[in-house]
Amino acid sequence: MLGAEEAWERLLRVRSEADAESAGLLRDADGRLRWRDASPAAAALADRYLPLCLAGPRTTFAQLGQSLDGFIATRKGDADYVTGAQDREHLHRLRALADAVVVGAGTAVADDPRLTVRACAGQHPVRVVLDPHGRVPLRRKVFTDGVAPTLWVVGADSAGAESVGGAESAGSVGGVEGVGGVDVLTLPDSAAFAPRRLVHELARRGLGRVLVEGGGVTVSRFLHAGALDRLYVTVAPVLIGDGVPGIGFPGPDLMRDALRPAVRRGVLGEDTLFELDLRTPHPGEPLDGEHPEPRQARDEGQ
Repeated sequence: MLGAEEAWERLLRVRSEADAESAGLLRDADGRLRWRDASPAAAALADRYLPLCLAGPRTTFAQLGQSLDGFIATRKGDADYVTGAQDREHLHRLRALADAVVVGAGTAVADDPRLTVRACAGQHPVRVVLDPHGRVPLRRKVFTDGVAPTLWVVGADSAGAESVGGAESAGSVGGVEGVGGVDVLTLPDSAAFAPRRLVHELARRGLGRVLVEGGGVTVSRFLHAGALDRLYVTVAPVLIGDGVPGIGFPGPDLMRDALRPAVRRGVLGEDTLFELDLRTPHPGEPLDGEHPEPRQARDEGQ
C-alpha cells in the first residue's frame, strides 16, 4: 500500500497527465485521478494537491491563515500561531510546489520569515521580497541565511537600490554585497509593482509557479488585480476581536456582484481549509482584470 511519504514524493514530480500516469495515478469511473492501492493519507494528498500539480507551468496562487473573525495576527502583529500545525505543513507543501514564494516588505520586517520547505520533502523556492521603498533590513533571514536564493525587488528611488550598487537600471540584477544568493531587481516606478506585471517579470526569469504568501495587503493586491488563479484560506476556530486583517479590497455595492468562486473545503486538524478557484468567470466578475491597478506600491504595508 502506498504511504503518505512516498505519495508526496511522487506528487512533487507531477506536472502533466503523463507524469500523473507515471506516478501510478489512474482515472476512476467518475474521472478523478486516484491511486488504486493507497493509504487514506496518501489519497488525501492526491485529492488536495493534484489540481495545483496539474495547473501548468504558469500559475499564481496565494495562501492565508486567519481567525474566524478574519484576522491574521493580533493588533501588535503576533501571528504565532493563528492556525495549527497541519496548516503550517500545508503551507510548506505549497512552497514545495512553487518556483517562487512572494512576500511584501511588511511581512519580511515583522515576521522575519525563512520561506523555506522544512515540514515536508521538496526543494526551496526562490524567495521574492517586494520592497518598493527598500525598507527591509539586510539582517533579515532571507538575506543572510544562504539556504535558498532570494530576489529583492526594490524601487528605483529606494534606499535599498542605493545600498546594493548592483541595480543601475530597471530590470537589472545585482548581488547584495557580502550576502550570497541574493539578487536585486530594481523597478522604475510604482506601476511596475502591479501584480500582473510582477507575475510576468517572474515568469520571464523562469519562475512561473508563484506562491503569494503574505501578508494580507499583498495577497489582497494580487486578488483585487485578478492576478491569482487559486487562493487557499485556512480559518482557525479562534476569535481575536481586533488585529491585522486578512483579505481586504474595494468591494461591490451589491451582494449579487460579489466574487463567488468555485470552492473546495477540507479539514486541517481543528482548522478549515477553503480552496478557491479564481480562473473561471463568475456572476458579476468583479475581478475580471479590467479594473485599474490600485496604488499598491505607495500603500504597500505587507
